[in-house]
Formats: sequence, structure tokens, C-alpha cells
Amino acid sequence: MTTDNPHILLLAGTHEARLLAKQLPERFPGVRLTASFAGVVKDLQELDIAKRVGGFGGTEGLKAFVKAENVTVIVDATHPFAAQISRNAVSAATGLGIPVIRLERPAWCAGPGDQWQTVSTIEEAAKALPAGARAFLAVGRKEVSAFYHRTDIFGLARMIEPPENPLPHGWSLLLSRPPQDTDEEVALFKHHNISHVVTKNSGGTRAFAKIKAARRLQLPVIIIERPKLPDTETAADVPETLDRLANFVDN
Repeated sequence: MTTDNPHILLLAGTHEARLLAKQLPERFPGVRLTASFAGVVKDLQELDIAKRVGGFGGTEGLKAFVKAENVTVIVDATHPFAAQISRNAVSAATGLGIPVIRLERPAWCAGPGDQWQTVSTIEEAAKALPAGARAFLAVGRKEVSAFYHRTDIFGLARMIEPPENPLPHGWSLLLSRPPQDTDEEVALFKHHNISHVVTKNSGGTRAFAKIKAARRLQLPVIIIERPKLPDTETAADVPETLDRLANFVDN
């Protein structure tokens, strides 16, 4: 589909989305661009394209925005576990007859030396930890509370923004983005005497250091599987996303 007045809506919130926000104006000069953030993370970078912050109000709210702003293509570059907005994007786009491209970074796969236990939900992950575990929790600020009832473990939780509810007494909180240096993760795990790593299968390379650190230290890793998302056109990285967008944007 081509249009005389294309408008790309970028559903953002990931590193890849930030790269797209920088590269879209270069690849498609003159095309209207809007980046939308859920508003969970406060340290939003300055962008050279229009930005909106906050939810849409479900599928119908997203459809209303798309119609009111004459959006012609949606790029879903949200986190692999931001399932609801991804589902809403496909539903809204299908209902309005416009394309949606989801940037779906490849999932992590276990390699030689990995000790993975795969679970389907955050609740299963919390249940899988043995009594006495010293767990590194990389599960997000909303989901970490699923572990709070485990008074028989120690938790070291890392997230970008503080959790909605304080951590249990005696646990430790790290407010930071994940480092990309494996040695740094190894040192962190050793310092806190970590026995288990719990993480979502977010995929990509930027948060993979903790997986490599667990492999080096021979630590068990509890991996939470990605939620099932509706079928749509997908791209594995930023360059492929830009190439696929070119099919829908008349430049």
C-alpha cells in the first residue's frame, strides 16, 4: 500500500525503537513520524520526531488514534513481553485495513554449558526456585512482586525504574539498565553469592551478558517463555524493519 501522505506510528520502549526513531527520518525524509511510549520509563531520550506518552485505552482507543491522526502503518517495536499492546496493534491494524510490522528480536536459545529450566509464567518461575536460593531476578518492575511470597529465598532484583511495591526485607535492588559486559555480570553474581538466575526470554544481545555469566559460573537459569502473539509481518532487526517499511511508504 502506498499513500501520498504516509504517517508511521512507532510503538516504542526498546533500544531498537530508539534506533528506529533516529533512522526513520533519514530513511524516509518528509514522512510524518510519531513515536509512542507507554510512560513506564521516565528517562525518555530526546527524539527528533513527534512523541506521545501514555496508553491508548485498548484496541478501540488505538483505532481512534490511528483514524484521527491518519496513521498509515504501525511499527511495533515494543518489548517481547509487552503482549497487550502488540495484540492491540494487530487488532487495530486489521480492523482498519492498514499494515503492522512487528520488530521481533530473535529469542535466546540454550547453548553448550547452559542449565536452563523453561517455564511459561512468572508464577511458575517463582515456584521453581528451591528453598534457600539466592536468586538474581531480571523480570521487570511489575512482575517482581510474584516472588515476594517466597520468604525462604534471597532476591537481587534489577530494573530500570523502582518496583510498584517495595522489595521484601533483606532483598537488594539495583536500579540500572543491564550491562553488556559479561565480566561485570560475573562479578555481580559472585558478590551477592547468586545461586540462580531468573529472566524473561527477552532475546537480543544487549541483555545477554547475564546468560553468559550464568553459563560461566554454571548457575541454573529459569527462563520465562515469551507470550504467544498474533501472526503479523515481522522483522528481526532494525535494518530489516526499515526495508519492510519501504514496501508501504511511498517515498
